[in-house]
Amino acid sequence: MNPRLVPAVAAVVALAAACGGSGGTSSKDAAAARGPIKVWYSNNQEEVAWGKAMVAAWNKAHPGERVTGQEIPTGKSSEEVIGAAITAGNAPCLVFNTSPAAVPQFQKQGGLVALDDMPGGRRYVESRTGAAAGQYRSPDGKYYQLPWKSNPVMIFYNRKLLKKAGVDAKNPPLSTYAEFLDTARKIVKSKAAPAAIYPAPTSEFYQSWFDYYPLFIAQTGKQLVQDGKPQFDSPEGRQVADFWKTLYSEHLAPNEKYNGDAFADGKAAMAIVGPWAVAVYGDKVDWGVAPVPTADGKPAGDIHTFSDEKSIAMYSACKNRGTAWDVLKFATSKQQDGELLQKTGQMPMRPDLPAAYPDYFAERKEYKTFAEQAARIVEVPNVANSVTIWQTFRDAYSKSVIFGKQEPQQALSQAAGKVEGLAKEGS
Repeated sequence: MNPRLVPAVAAVVALAAACGGSGGTSSKDAAAARGPIKVWYSNNQEEVAWGKAMVAAWNKAHPGERVTGQEIPTGKSSEEVIGAAITAGNAPCLVFNTSPAAVPQFQKQGGLVALDDMPGGRRYVESRTGAAAGQYRSPDGKYYQLPWKSNPVMIFYNRKLLKKAGVDAKNPPLSTYAEFLDTARKIVKSKAAPAAIYPAPTSEFYQSWFDYYPLFIAQTGKQLVQDGKPQFDSPEGRQVADFWKTLYSEHLAPNEKYNGDAFADGKAAMAIVGPWAVAVYGDKVDWGVAPVPTADGKPAGDIHTFSDEKSIAMYSACKNRGTAWDVLKFATSKQQDGELLQKTGQMPMRPDLPAAYPDYFAERKEYKTFAEQAARIVEVPNVANSVTIWQTFRDAYSKSVIFGKQEPQQALSQAAGKVEGLAKEGS
């Protein structure tokens, strides 16, 4: 699983002293106010390096509006850590690791600032993000997050293990469900690896973003919920579920948790990952990359996938929002986006990335496929009860697809009824 994915969800009343900022200021005064601010960034090594360098560059140029940066405090989950800070009134001004799935809840808590309310806010969000921006707009029509960076997920495969299984390692047949299953069977039957693919079979709400959801997106181009209606209880949605059920029922994908990285350890020949994996696996695995499969093998240029995006949000406890807004724009300038790309290999949410950074992609061709895929991504739906909706779906999927205790069609139908009710609660 993506090490940058929130490891989501912990309790934190004890955050009060650790976090910075306070509530109680008027939004109009705060929007114009300038002075010191605090920001949080993700705790992975590459992003910490980027964050420290970005903060140092800002502070050198703006000594009177000093930024203090730190990693998100440790907890069972970034979402609960941030949610607890909102409740305590001491969230930082900016968090450079805000999950779009958590935005509806943070917004409901009154914890987020609408970026539309900042000078030129809406224009900046839409011009930097391009056509994808609309997926990040909240139901009230405002932006409470700036789409920052994506990790569009694709299929990584181990060429050495595929060759061992008698599969064409340069151009493996993986584009259709039938081809993928046939390749998976060859891998396991040949004992090239114990598993063809090994997504986490655990119950956390976000795990479906790395098994079911990318294939559902590729097949339909839709979000899990659109216009208040669940989309997964459909012929295409059931087809994706049946594909994964076959992998589990034939023991091509294990349903026991693996303590480690199954792909890195050679326990699985394939994985669903984003561009972060290029640096992680590097020379350790002779890898190749392909789009996620579709039922009939769509052309690669027509396939969308899950974004695995992280946003930047401004939090309402922030007093000096004028400074925070300038820092947010500084941190997402073309120069800083280029620094982020160089340090992390993650894709800034900018239109036509290969053209924006031609030298980088000429030198790092292994990232260009992901950059091209970054133009074709689908986000989690921005709806009320977002995390609960995903957990409801995950519970039904786990019970039926992974563990075979219920027929997927029945499980998806029952989950769809619950999800529709949850989505309506906030409409």
